[in-house]
Amino acid sequence: MGFKRRLFLISAFALSLGFTACASPDNAPSTNASTSPDTSSSPAANASGDLNASLSGAGASFPAPLYQRWFSEFNKQNSGVQVSYQSVGSGAGVEQYLSKTVDFGASDAPLTPEERQSFKAKYGTDPVQVPMTGGAVVLAYNLPGVQDLKISRDAFCGIVQGQITNWNDPKIAQANSGTQLPDKAINWVHRSDGSGTTYIFTNHIKAACPNWTAGSGKSVEWPVGAGAKGNEGVTAQIQQSEGSIGYVEYAYANENGLTMATLANKAGNYVKPSPESAALAFE
Repeated sequence: MGFKRRLFLISAFALSLGFTACASPDNAPSTNASTSPDTSSSPAANASGDLNASLSGAGASFPAPLYQRWFSEFNKQNSGVQVSYQSVGSGAGVEQYLSKTVDFGASDAPLTPEERQSFKAKYGTDPVQVPMTGGAVVLAYNLPGVQDLKISRDAFCGIVQGQITNWNDPKIAQANSGTQLPDKAINWVHRSDGSGTTYIFTNHIKAACPNWTAGSGKSVEWPVGAGAKGNEGVTAQIQQSEGSIGYVEYAYANENGLTMATLANKAGNYVKPSPESAALAFE
């Protein structure tokens, strides 16, 4: 039997690791996706009862490795179903979803009331948003010889606001007694595209840093730093530039061998990034 295909938006929610968490193909699992799916036919069962369908999605890079793994494993058990996913960033994913050029979109940020109203006015139905997974955003850095960097709340805010510009700044050194910090400029790396990861991260900055004035959202006017596209792009920029530090989803940092900073939470306790510490946020 057949069933009707319906557009939906899937969301990923990040966890806070003491602070709070899409494009270079070398840094993330590959995907053969199309942003122009054939929506003229509905998925159907063949004579043997197996499903036959081709679905296309696009959006956040944050959960992309997990989605691509899920779709690959599902295809092994259901060879007639092909699901492709493009890691293009939450902003572009929402745009493609709203314009109905993909079957599903993915975003770390929920649709705004205006986007929901626009969708309903255009298609005569409400969009469906389904929470799918959780993840952690970390600060990854490239500082040879420094493996266990601790960053206090004051130092964290100073870096993202452009007030702390050198690695041997006293506010960084204070939490790293016995560590030889280099007299080297800090290269802050942020997202250049509309990003749910940025939405998550800037919402934390807004709450944690009293002097933050750029607000929060999928895109903000950063007071300092260089932009890169996608979690993939930020990961590559950090890898390639000594002295860099930036925010990425944990899986990208871990799978690409980036060193991650240990950050102080609101209570002043330093929390090391790991799946176990991130999972505590669900309890």
